[in-house]
Amino acid sequence: MKTCSSCGRQVKEYTEFMCPSCEKGAIVRCKTCRETSNPYRCAKCGFSGP
Repeated sequence: MKTCSSCGRQVKEYTEFMCPSCEKGAIVRCKTCRETSNPYRCAKCGFSGP
């Protein structure tokens, strides 16, 4: 299981992509956070996105 970058919950179903700013940090988003546009933060560079 992975941890959602937005809400911090352990999730089985998720979308994962590299940070659009530094391209080094992995961003994991659960369905709920994607649908409600909850913000996320990159652990590597601090970039914040919708």
